[in-house]
Amino acid sequence: MAALETSAPRVLAAARSVVGEGPVWDAATGRLRWVDIMSGRLNSTDPDSGATESQTVPTLVGAAAPRAAGGLVLATREGFGTVDGPEGPGFRPRLDLLAPGERMNDAAVDPWGRYWAGSTTMEFTPGCGALHLLEPGWTSQVVLDGLTLPNGLGWSPDRRTFYLVDTMPGDILCFDIDPDTHLPVDRRLFHHVDESRGIPDGLTIDATGCLWVALWGGAGVLELSPEGDELGMLEMPVQQPSSCAFGGQGLERLFVTSARDGLEVADDAPDGSLFVVDSPGVIGQPATAFAG
Repeated sequence: MAALETSAPRVLAAARSVVGEGPVWDAATGRLRWVDIMSGRLNSTDPDSGATESQTVPTLVGAAAPRAAGGLVLATREGFGTVDGPEGPGFRPRLDLLAPGERMNDAAVDPWGRYWAGSTTMEFTPGCGALHLLEPGWTSQVVLDGLTLPNGLGWSPDRRTFYLVDTMPGDILCFDIDPDTHLPVDRRLFHHVDESRGIPDGLTIDATGCLWVALWGGAGVLELSPEGDELGMLEMPVQQPSSCAFGGQGLERLFVTSARDGLEVADDAPDGSLFVVDSPGVIGQPATAFAG
């Protein structure tokens, strides 16, 4: 498969994240939000200088996203929470719903302002993962169960298709979206990644409907067409790219998180850092703020 014709990824914010994850563009502040799951660290990075402000909350955080009311909504070890203010002071647990030994993983806000998060066990027990939907009124429901490690989530530009990664089996799933409830229906396999190439992790969807999927252990970001065909690979200088998101003023830049979990690397190795591709050749979709 051919390498994608883009500018080369470069380190934007040097870090030693155990599991850097959950990048999302915060248009209100002009910064990229991302987390380090295992440390509970919330990061806010300037897209030009790479200057990063961080705060640690007293729990694991799978992902964080801007709220329309200000601050962030968090997918945590226990369920859902918030931090107040532009840079995240004032952590508040809001909805505890997971059993001991479970945690939330990746999460994203849908085009209707609802927050979706995948839960998993700490040991990634097959069949024990689930997809949760948090409504703006702070009620939640399990929309899908029987997963293992639910991960990257995204919606097509026409809002007709929902995509979800189940990492450990290597499956990228897709669903139709019910026009009345906006819930996923008609589950089917969209694309499978053989484990010899790495395992699919976080993803983002560009304005043309193509998927960009980070391959943990595969040192790359895979581009897929809306039909599920492989278009090319963005090669990364780290083994464990974990997720990606478009951002910048015109959503014309691609940001990629990475992890050093389980790797024996030097302290100054780039693994765990935040990368940017300044000219990926496409633009992304704007992120929606959580309405709750």
